[in-house]
Amino acid sequence: MVIYSVYVVNKAGGLIYQYDNYVPRAEAEKTFSYPLDLILKHHDEKVIVSFGQRDGIRVGHAVLSINGVDVMGKSTAEGKDILEYLKDPSNYPVSIRFGRARLSSNEKLMLASMFHSLFAIGSQLSPEVGSSGIEMLETDVFKLHCYQTLTGIKFIVLADPRQSGIDALLRKIYEIYSDFALKNPFYSLEMPIRCELFDQNLKSSLEVAEKAGNFGAGS
Repeated sequence: MVIYSVYVVNKAGGLIYQYDNYVPRAEAEKTFSYPLDLILKHHDEKVIVSFGQRDGIRVGHAVLSINGVDVMGKSTAEGKDILEYLKDPSNYPVSIRFGRARLSSNEKLMLASMFHSLFAIGSQLSPEVGSSGIEMLETDVFKLHCYQTLTGIKFIVLADPRQSGIDALLRKIYEIYSDFALKNPFYSLEMPIRCELFDQNLKSSLEVAEKAGNFGAGS
């Protein structure tokens, strides 16, 4: 079983902690001759495939490297615009590695804030008073689990749909937060969590949960 990532969101909707435990690397690399038979475009500071799918390359995949050297957003390692670079026949043959675009820190902050708003909307739409809000969202490839404390802190775990024991894991993460963040005299409430002991205990708990496929109360 796999636990993909953990997010901690404060009561104002700000992301105060994020950890990627496992990031699937669905990537494809291919050498192309001129002209390039894929259509690329700029999108959110990246260059992505907008048309043409082949050999594991999918629409929406981003350019990750050119000739074995990682790109920097919309530019090559030398600072040249990727689209302009690929228009020049003298740069061919060229090896391009494609893959899912990685979320930037700003994108993670924005998504955490959006989920905070969705959580509030879910509570307001409830036909009953005192709704807990969104506790789980399910897709075909992962489940998002959320546990909100009485003080409004949200602990979010993204995991394989088959992973069991997530409710117990969420409460374990809350326990780790209480022990290693709140009791840290240098930590300020609602601020980003930067505590080595918090990191170590969180990673240890995720490892236990993954290996067992469950997370018992005694773990």
